[in-house]
Formats: sequence, structure tokens, C-alpha cells
Amino acid sequence: MLRLTLEMIKFEHSVFALPFALTAALLARAETATPWPVMSFKLAWIVLAMVSARSAAMTFNRLIDSSIDALNPRTKMRQLPAGTLSPPFAWGFLALTAVVFLFAAAMLNPLCLKLAPLALAIVMVYSYTKRFTSLCHLVLGFALGIAPAAAWIAVAGTLDPRILWLTAAVTLWTAGFDIIYACQDYEFDGREGLFSLPRRFGIAGALWISRLFHVAMIGSLWMLHVSLGLGWMALGGIAAVAVLLLFEHRLVKANDLSRVDAAFFTVNGYVSVLFFVFWAADLTMGLGR
Repeated sequence: MLRLTLEMIKFEHSVFALPFALTAALLARAETATPWPVMSFKLAWIVLAMVSARSAAMTFNRLIDSSIDALNPRTKMRQLPAGTLSPPFAWGFLALTAVVFLFAAAMLNPLCLKLAPLALAIVMVYSYTKRFTSLCHLVLGFALGIAPAAAWIAVAGTLDPRILWLTAAVTLWTAGFDIIYACQDYEFDGREGLFSLPRRFGIAGALWISRLFHVAMIGSLWMLHVSLGLGWMALGGIAAVAVLLLFEHRLVKANDLSRVDAAFFTVNGYVSVLFFVFWAADLTMGLGR
């Protein structure tokens, strides 16, 4: 049961947004001079909040999309359409993870608790968007993009507008790689009347939009670097992300989607982890201000 549940929510994909949230937390600590004993406590609750919120969102997505997934050859063997997990179990798991998220938010600070219901609403609304807008990829991106801002609030107790550059970067990064992933369902989306940028502009056109999003992501990271006055290691992290994204786009072509999984799963995992490593090193070694 545990294995099936973790497969349902794609638990391993938590690595996508979590390193960006942890980076934001470290940036907030540098601004507020939060002592490490307090910071360790906050980091633990941030991780729990991130994992539980994502688990709730993924479970909700699987429940809402189960009838669509059953029709798609690529997704028909997912746990709910295949019957290996039941809808009542999934709803119960959703309720549990939502409660855990709210509790973690309460342990961080009052503002986090006040914003927690809004955060849950944002991460869940994506599940409906492909039914009516081709911009569903940006909605998914924003659902992940709020994580760095939330982590900053968790540490600082307030929002600094500068961290919104990281929200923009994660939003654009996620939207870009979600477009690549959605190319696999180009024909299915057309048959079922679902919306996506590949369906609207064709696979080739959508891949160009994905590239533009990722260029804009690099620009957002640069603006964050400048606004916070960080050092050369953080700049190296931006360069590493740019190289990885270039490699990602070389893996996928309009007439060859055979390496989408490598582009989506492997490369993007490295993007977030390497970004965190470089920026954490910059902050730890005092190479910034």
C-alpha cells in the first residue's frame, strides 16, 4: 500500500521544487540573521510542509483526472484507473496530507498558517485548468513557484518582494518542462478536447515557447542574483542551470519525443539540486555581500 501511494503521488518528484524552497529559506536566513538552532527547526517544518502540500495536490490531481487517465494509453495504468488504489483511500490520504500541511504551517508562524488555505487552493486548482485554458502549464508553474516565497515567509515572517524573482524563475522553469512533457499527449488532448500549448501551437511551436520560458527563467535568476547582491558561486549556479536546460532542449525534438523522460525527470532533478548546492555554497562561504 505504501509503495502504491508513493507511486500515485510521484513522491520522487518532490526534488523538483524543494531545493528552490530551501534556497529561499537560506536567503531569508542571511537577511534576518536567524540563529542556526531556530533555522534547523524551521527547515524541518518547511520540508514537511512542502512534501505534504505536494502530496495533497498530486492526490487531488489523480482523483480529479482519474476518468481522463483511464482513457489515455500513457496513464491508464495509474493506481486509481487501474484499481490498485480506491478513491475512498485517496480522499482519506488527501485529507491526511492537508491536515499535516496545515499543522506544519502553524508550527512555522502565524502568517504561514493564514496563507496555508490559499496555498492549498492554488496547488489544487491546476487539476481543472487543462479543461479550459492552454495556459495550464503556467498555472502548474505558479503552484510550484509559490514555494520559494512561502519558505521566505516561513523564516522571515514577512514577504520580501525580491524573492518573487525566484517565484518567477520556478514558475517559468516548471511551465517550460511541463510543455515538453505535454507533447506526449498531443493527439490524445485533441481527441478529448483538452487544452495545452502543444495542442494549440503544435509540438514544434510549443517547444519554442518552452525554450523562451527557460530563457526567461535564467533572466529571473539573474535579477534575483543582482537584487540580493550575491557572489560568484551563485552566478555559477545560474550558469549550471543554463547548461542543463540547453541540454534538456537538445534531447527533445518535434519529430522525436523518445527522450522526453530523460529531459523531464533526470535533467530537471539536476537543475534544482545543483542550483541549491551552488547558492547554498555562496551563502555558507560568505561569497555574497
